Amino acid sequence: MNDQKVSSVELVIPFADIDALRVVWHGHYPKYIELARSALLANHHLDVFEIEKIGIGLMVYEQHCRHTFPLFYNDRVRIDAWFKCIGVRTEIHYRIRNLSHDRGAARASTSLVFGDKQGRMLEELPHEICRRLDL
Repeated sequence: MNDQKVSSVELVIPFADIDALRVVWHGHYPKYIELARSALLANHHLDVFEIEKIGIGLMVYEQHCRHTFPLFYNDRVRIDAWFKCIGVRTEIHYRIRNLSHDRGAARASTSLVFGDKQGRMLEELPHEICRRLDL
């Protein structure tokens, strides 16, 4: 991971995210990585509205998450996101850290695809995307 290209968000786990076992329900992790992905893309001037202005879309193709330590109510959490590979199919990796317990909580990845307004996957990365990502 190139730390100069990492975007991070921090949050405090709300009570609404806790399940009957008093840990964060696994279905909330995609929400947390979405926050970090949005920050990463915004840092490259590629948030959803800016991509839309270019005339393309960015869709989640695949997502994985490996849980290594629980998150609890009121824990402070940091989610780091970085590009693993960039292309028509772009991969972003994530590290979720439980700051309250000083432990890694999860590692995740998403594969995203760029598409046209009709939802068809593009065959090559548009020049404007390459420019914004310094490719």
